[in-house]
Amino acid sequence: MLTRNCLSLLLWVLFDGGLLTPLHPQPQQTLEAEARENVVPVPGRRSSAQRVKRGWVWNQFFVLEEYMGSEPQYVGKLHSDLDKGVGTVKYTLSGDGAGTVFTIDETTGDIHAIRSLDREEKPFYTLRAQAVDVDTKKPLEPESEFIIKVQDINDNEPKFLDGPYVASVPEMSPVGVIRTALPNMDREVKEQYQVLIQAKDMGGQLGGLAGTTTVNITLTDVNDNPPRFPKSIFHLKVPESSHVGSAIGRIRAVDPDFGKNAEIEYNIVPGDGGNLFDITTDENTQEGVIKLKKPLDFETKKAYTFKVEASNLHLDHRFHSVGPFKDTATVKINVLDMDEPPVFSKPMYTMEVYEDTPVGTIIGAVTAQDLDAGSSSVRYFIDWKNDVDSYFTIDATEGTIATNELLDRESTAQYNFSIIASKVSNPLLTSKVNVIINVLDVNEFPPEISVPYETSVCENAKPGQVIQTVTAADKDLSPAGQRFSFRLSPEASNKPNFTVHDYRNNTAGIETRRNGYSRRQQELYFLPVVIEDSSYPVQSSTNTMTIRVCRCDSDGTILSCNVEAIFLPVGLSTGALIAILLCIVILLVIVVLYVALRRQKKKDTLMTSKEDIRDNVIHYDDEGGGEEDTQAFDIGALRNPKVIEDNKIRRDIKPDTLRFPRQRPPVEDNTDIRDFINQRLQENDVDPTAPPYDSLATYAYEGNGSVAESLSSIDSLTTEADQDYDYLSDWGPRFKILADMFGEEESYNPDKVT
Repeated sequence: MLTRNCLSLLLWVLFDGGLLTPLHPQPQQTLEAEARENVVPVPGRRSSAQRVKRGWVWNQFFVLEEYMGSEPQYVGKLHSDLDKGVGTVKYTLSGDGAGTVFTIDETTGDIHAIRSLDREEKPFYTLRAQAVDVDTKKPLEPESEFIIKVQDINDNEPKFLDGPYVASVPEMSPVGVIRTALPNMDREVKEQYQVLIQAKDMGGQLGGLAGTTTVNITLTDVNDNPPRFPKSIFHLKVPESSHVGSAIGRIRAVDPDFGKNAEIEYNIVPGDGGNLFDITTDENTQEGVIKLKKPLDFETKKAYTFKVEASNLHLDHRFHSVGPFKDTATVKINVLDMDEPPVFSKPMYTMEVYEDTPVGTIIGAVTAQDLDAGSSSVRYFIDWKNDVDSYFTIDATEGTIATNELLDRESTAQYNFSIIASKVSNPLLTSKVNVIINVLDVNEFPPEISVPYETSVCENAKPGQVIQTVTAADKDLSPAGQRFSFRLSPEASNKPNFTVHDYRNNTAGIETRRNGYSRRQQELYFLPVVIEDSSYPVQSSTNTMTIRVCRCDSDGTILSCNVEAIFLPVGLSTGALIAILLCIVILLVIVVLYVALRRQKKKDTLMTSKEDIRDNVIHYDDEGGGEEDTQAFDIGALRNPKVIEDNKIRRDIKPDTLRFPRQRPPVEDNTDIRDFINQRLQENDVDPTAPPYDSLATYAYEGNGSVAESLSSIDSLTTEADQDYDYLSDWGPRFKILADMFGEEESYNPDKVT
């Protein structure tokens, strides 16, 4: 390093003294020092500018990195031609690292690096140098910039930036970028490999540095291994009570491959018992799950044997030569005996019974058996759910079903209920079966004519004309092929008006037998039709059809069937008839109103007359004072004026004990009624709970113009002798019934009169 610095100083001296002249300028990228011209005023000369020789010239400086010497590393020397070596020039340094990395001798201009440098951290430093007069502190030269480059040494080994590296190579791969050192590398044998790679600089020459990294290589899987069962026979034990669809066991084939290459499909090879079972693959464990497809029965078959095949789903054609990628194993299933409920002989029972069958009649039976090895007795009972089940009973031991009530098909045609069978040894084990009982019909209802029961016939009808087609309906459940027959009743057969034509297809036609009908002579005809069914016993009924005679046009269209239309002129239209009817109604309303007004006027005259004996009768909305109101009106004014003249005693107050003069008119006295009324009056007079008085009114006054005078029996109070009713016979035929009633001799007890 010292030799190099000395050589640099020598070259500077040579060039500065003009001894050497460079033939070619240095390139810009290697020579960054500049030749600077400085104009310096010289005392005693002309003041005009003149070219002077360069004040100083130097090249770029170099310094080695990683210097480990004990002394500061010499970089170079700065010198000005104005420096005469007498100590009048001072050198200063500024810029990158001035004072911290580089120092300069102020007197000599020597530059040193005071610490070790690293080119990888900073490859060069830019500095500025200046020569200053020591006395005046003024610059002797303009400030100049120069560069100190750090020279590289081989102090860094090669480095792998992204290590360690990860790579994957399919197993059994051919030669590629990464070459295998061993043939047929198998992932199932070893999956992970680690490779150490070294890199050297300087082309691997002596003294070069080296760097290493690690590459982790994983062998990826290929489907190069078939599945294999670990054993050839699998034994399973299954209870016979296992439900259909339930898993009864698992088997597994082993495939050393990984991922989808290890996916296995299981299939049952057709054979003994294979149709009773099914097998699926558990996607998580790759096990074969055996499921039950049909029920098992220990008493029927105790063991099953079949084969299961395991194969890969995803095959690799490169390894077909290895062999078939599947394996086969045998599965043996032993059925375990379980305590099972009884089994009915049929899945459902259907029975029939006639309606009205006597109570207690056996109509059928159900049968259930215990198929276990130790057979147990069975008990039967009906599963009661509603009141309908009470129509039947079942024998608990024999299983026979009998009627418990009378059945009516028209009410319920079918019964559906369940019967439960249980084992005597274990009543909790039960089975159930449905029983359907159809109630058969007994021909108990006669057929009847379906609606309509009424039809019509035109006045201008011709003989043999069908006026109505009738059908029949039967409340009984008519069997297939039920036939109904129609005919006239015997009493109508000899009348030449209508007849019944049986079409023998369960319909009949009503035909006319006359040439025309007249509404004036007869408006309605009643035709009795006899209908019979074909069931046993035969039932028949007589149905009366009403046939109304109507007026029709020439085409047979009905114009009118009303009775009133008979008496109206034939040529009147419907509008004219309506107008006539309205006029009649209006006249009737006028007459009714006139009569009502006359009656109202007469009533008002009677109510307003002051001489009328009913002058003091209270009007409609006046409420009287009751029995104690003695001032409202004198009820005695309504009695017979003749009796009032003879007897002035008031009857609306409590009577005194008086003896009235007795009169015995030969015709008007009635002893029985008089005695009865007197007896009741006396009983009420002495009764402390009776009202304080009795008010008796006579309203049966007939007037003086009547031959019989008063018919009221209340007026008999004035007589005491027995009444002779023979005079009633003299009143004429209008009173004959009354004379017969009172003329009979019979004993009369007043106490029984109510």
